Amino acid sequence: MNEVINKKVEFRDLGLMDYQQAWDYQEELFAKTVARKIRNRNLPIAEQEATDNYLLFVEHPHVYTLGKSGKEENLLLDETGLKSHHATYYKINRGGDITYHGPGQLVGYPLLDLDNFFTDIHKYLRLLEEAIILTLAEYGIEAGRIEGLTGVWLDHIEQKNPRKICAMGVKSSRWVTMHGFAFNINADLSYFGHIIPCGIDDKAVTSLNKELGKPIPMEQVKEKVKRHLRQLFEMDLFEK
Repeated sequence: MNEVINKKVEFRDLGLMDYQQAWDYQEELFAKTVARKIRNRNLPIAEQEATDNYLLFVEHPHVYTLGKSGKEENLLLDETGLKSHHATYYKINRGGDITYHGPGQLVGYPLLDLDNFFTDIHKYLRLLEEAIILTLAEYGIEAGRIEGLTGVWLDHIEQKNPRKICAMGVKSSRWVTMHGFAFNINADLSYFGHIIPCGIDDKAVTSLNKELGKPIPMEQVKEKVKRHLRQLFEMDLFEK
């Protein structure tokens, strides 16, 4: 547990960024935070430095990512198929199975030292989901969770036509997080047809613009998600 608690979170909007570039950037920030935590262990309390927290928002060009517990057969495209769809593919170190990222999808990468907030990964995931659920409620959409599945779903109660609107997959080491959520706003949903999303073959995927029948301003959604994350985590969110 940190002796020096820091709830300041630096927000950075990376715009449209190649997946590998964003992953490398996450790894850089993640490594810096972990190194500071290790260094603090060997210092008197008066000399310890607070660890930094970040919240990154980004959109990616078309890309499929496979988590540590995923199965490659859940990607239905071969190398030629990926090229024809102008998509890339990466095996990565988050939890979860396969998912898609692309333009029109808000991807959020919180790099938080949970020692600054609470040391509970289950609670962390539930609060990420809650931020999306509260955002959707502002658009008049009732969303929630399905037991045993991560992410945010519509028709989550009766489940006559359950559909995922936000996927989640995180990594945590020494209570420092990376990766995060992928919230479909104006995404091209046809790309989900080339995978078994998150390894689930009996439930659909949707987006905010599909549900509302019109394009939704991305900047508007970002502000709502940021506000809810700030309130739920009691962050002191700032931009440089």
